[in-house]
Amino acid sequence: MTIEELEKELKNEKLAPIYVLYGEETFLLENCLKNIKKNFGEIATGINFIQIDDTNLNSLISEIQTPAFGYPRKLIVLKNTKFLKKENKKRGSNAELISIREKLNEYLKLNSGEENILIIIEEEIDKTELLETIQKNGGIICNFEFQKPYQIEKRLKEICNAYKVNITTSTTNHLIDVCGMYMQTLINEIMKLIDYVGENGTIENTDIDSMCTKTIDSNIFDLTDNMGKKNITGVIKILNELLYSKEPIQKILITLYNHCKKIYTVKLAEEQNRNITTELNLKPNQTFLVNKYKTQSKYFKTGELETILHELINLDYNYKIGNIDINIGLESILCKYYS
Repeated sequence: MTIEELEKELKNEKLAPIYVLYGEETFLLENCLKNIKKNFGEIATGINFIQIDDTNLNSLISEIQTPAFGYPRKLIVLKNTKFLKKENKKRGSNAELISIREKLNEYLKLNSGEENILIIIEEEIDKTELLETIQKNGGIICNFEFQKPYQIEKRLKEICNAYKVNITTSTTNHLIDVCGMYMQTLINEIMKLIDYVGENGTIENTDIDSMCTKTIDSNIFDLTDNMGKKNITGVIKILNELLYSKEPIQKILITLYNHCKKIYTVKLAEEQNRNITTELNLKPNQTFLVNKYKTQSKYFKTGELETILHELINLDYNYKIGNIDINIGLESILCKYYS
């Protein structure tokens, strides 16, 4: 089931006996969890609401089998235990976990599970026999992957419409460019903009530039853009702004290196006629970045990128052994590119 389908079901106050919720978009996942709890009704922790983690995982089966005294059913939340991973390095030997998983699988084969509601929340899952049993028992499995730009745009426009504030598609895309793709961050920023322009107002790019907090990735994108355009003043200005905003210099160095490496990868992929999306290992919601990397790659020669990457690696090494001040070293590399 998609995120949108699950949200629609929960609006209709429908509850399944079992939910498997996993993925990186934790903001939307937590929202759905809140709605499940809301639809469930009155919650009494320890009686009809049980939370299971690594410390009490072995009590899972007994909790499922024990009735919720005074209540019609239980809500059991199993969170971040690697329960649906075949291998579990975190717990060392996973014999105990496998045993509990097999017991739950056998229990669900004999019982519909509808007397309780079980929610399993994980970062990632593997295909297991238990997962198949959950599906057969009417359970819902939902991958909370990061939203694609058009999905983010739809959500942000719905929020703006609710407050009678206007925003165009291009402005929404600019907000994503500036603030990233995390829904929690974007909703915080859009609410700030809504308060700023007021009812019947229109959010503009200039509002975003003046009001919103840029991600380090967005700033590094701008810095590299200025490098490509040979604008040393712009490069140093962005670097100083990053330092002024208390962004750690080591993080700036690593982010700049990774960004330049992606541009270099694009350059090689184009020269060798390889698929850029595959070479960059982009997720489905990141494919819009291909054109941005291609545009920036046109500013640089392959040899120039090789030199920049080599010098950034040397700076990291010499800084760590105390041979150079990292701030001076980074400025030196950026200025040297123009000489």
